[in-house]
Amino acid sequence: MVMPPRRPILLCLMLASGALPAQAALTESAFFDEMPVVLSVSRLSQPVSEAPAAVTVIDRDMIRASGFRDIPDLLRLVPGFSVAYSDFNTWTAAYHGLGDAFSRRFQVLVDGRSIYSPHNGAVYWSDLPLAIDDVERIEVVRGPDAAVYGANAFAAVINIITKTAAQVPGGFASMQAGDKDMRGLTVRHGGGDEFVRYRLTASAQQRDRFERDVVKLDDGIPSDDSGQYFEATQTYFVNGRIDWQSAPDADVMAQFGLSQGNWDAGTRTSSLGSLLEPTEQDSRAQYFQLSYHKVESERRDWRVQFYHSQNRFDANQEADFSVLLPSIGVVGVNQYMRQRRTSLDLVVNEQWTPSLRGVWGGELWHESVQSPQSYYFSGAQSGNVARVHGNLEWRAHERVLLHGGALLEHHYFTGTDVSPRVAANFTVAPGHVIRMGISRAYRSPTFFEENGSQVFTNQSGDIVDVNTVPSEGLEPEQILSREIGYVGQWPGARLEMDVRLFDDDIDDFIGDSSLDLYPLDVIRPKELQYANRGSVHSRGGEVQLRWRPLPVLDVSAYFARILLSTDIPPDKSLGKDIPQSAPRNSWGLLARFLPGGGWESSLFIQRVDHVKWLADGDFTEGFTRVDVRLARRWKWQGNELEAALVGQNLGDDYTELRDTNIFSRRAYASFSVAW
Repeated sequence: MVMPPRRPILLCLMLASGALPAQAALTESAFFDEMPVVLSVSRLSQPVSEAPAAVTVIDRDMIRASGFRDIPDLLRLVPGFSVAYSDFNTWTAAYHGLGDAFSRRFQVLVDGRSIYSPHNGAVYWSDLPLAIDDVERIEVVRGPDAAVYGANAFAAVINIITKTAAQVPGGFASMQAGDKDMRGLTVRHGGGDEFVRYRLTASAQQRDRFERDVVKLDDGIPSDDSGQYFEATQTYFVNGRIDWQSAPDADVMAQFGLSQGNWDAGTRTSSLGSLLEPTEQDSRAQYFQLSYHKVESERRDWRVQFYHSQNRFDANQEADFSVLLPSIGVVGVNQYMRQRRTSLDLVVNEQWTPSLRGVWGGELWHESVQSPQSYYFSGAQSGNVARVHGNLEWRAHERVLLHGGALLEHHYFTGTDVSPRVAANFTVAPGHVIRMGISRAYRSPTFFEENGSQVFTNQSGDIVDVNTVPSEGLEPEQILSREIGYVGQWPGARLEMDVRLFDDDIDDFIGDSSLDLYPLDVIRPKELQYANRGSVHSRGGEVQLRWRPLPVLDVSAYFARILLSTDIPPDKSLGKDIPQSAPRNSWGLLARFLPGGGWESSLFIQRVDHVKWLADGDFTEGFTRVDVRLARRWKWQGNELEAALVGQNLGDDYTELRDTNIFSRRAYASFSVAW
């Protein structure tokens, strides 16, 4: 199903020379009427063929057909992404490699609200007060987009767009139950009138993440990591949204969310350091978001938005070393952490002439982290970020669309940086567009990378172990990204294709290394410190397609090839691991079949080459995952019902992030009703 990377280039040459199939005689509007329209790439509404960067749209049909019940799993449908569940109720994802237990190098937004962690760069997907049933679509910008979203829109941007209150009138309930103690219940109600609409959602979710019995062999002998591994999560949340048409030309949107999560784990290992790892964690998250949108004329509208969000984690235990290390005694583990972010931003869209439009605005935010054990030497962390941005779109010719823009940002650690982007889209024939672009982006260090100092003390207050020491001052990571893309559409075949060839240079890569500063440490003999380690070169290509040859068949597929290299010496762990941190080849397919009578079946296949996850991640072998879903919809007494059966990973077991995280075959059933 996937075309070789060189074939689209030959196709483009054929298009340019006039060697077109018969359907090319159709009008340009006929080609683009069904081309997905995106909002995330430049904050301007535009078809994907006119966007200045590659973008993947995961729509509601794909979300339902996938059978996924965890939002980060949906990134398995995007070329170039690696996805894994970590631990501590945390998922991780990486785009083009360089991934570890945290998702440091892309920005994640929910209706324009950033959920990127200022502490360590993670995205706390499991604590997000959002049901997958409330997600309308996800737009993934594949490539840097700092010219629009600032630092940390470094490798990609994920914008989760939820359903408006008007889209979900009435009641809805969804239930799931299956293997690995999977349980889920979501209840939603929507109502209101033509001026004010609301929706309210409550959900409870429970999972056992992996196989518990783990046998790791070292030269045929079970290693110390063999044993029982228990990883279970529970999450409860409620969220609400109000959409108010306050005037014919103005509207107000308000949202809130609250979540409570519980994580339980257990492991049997002989490592002294494992005694310092908590086996329970409580988490809480909350947010409030308010936006006002005003349409001043056909040529100008603006939006102002405010939000405040907070995450709190609590994991406490005591590790008794009295028998093994009498001089240390009992060590307290207090992984309390609170993160806050408050943001105010303005976005203005203007159409100056029929061929020239733009978007500009600015944002101020304050973020802070409080964690006594993670910042033992440096105390509570806080800082302010200010940014202004502007982007233009100029149709210089009926076949030429030019893009230019930049963002100026002042960050509390790295000072002032400018992130520019220029791109051009050339329509070589109706429905066939070549895109070329170049951009620069920055990733500012997180609080923990800059000032982290994780220290453990005993009951007497004496320091017995130092795990991390503050950096000596970090420069932001920089990426210079160059890409050539092709977007094609064949209405007769109902086929859409997107090809991206990229060449990225990353400088001042931030990574950790081991030091020996505290020779009296006996639990963990070395300390970690973050520093700018060197440069990374990433190149490769991606192909994605959407094929709907018949009303009953819908196929999405992709292929990605990624090559990484670095100037960090191979005798260093990063120098050895970085080239392996992205799968050399990966591909995926999601096929949806609707035979009629309310029946629906779907097939998901993913193939990923081996990966070496950085930091405390492991080398994981390549795997092929196969999921299937069978569902039926029907109406009963005016209600809409759906029953489904989903089988996940029907082939061999595979590992995620760590070689003890074994994802095995599993199945679940679901039932939903809307009234």
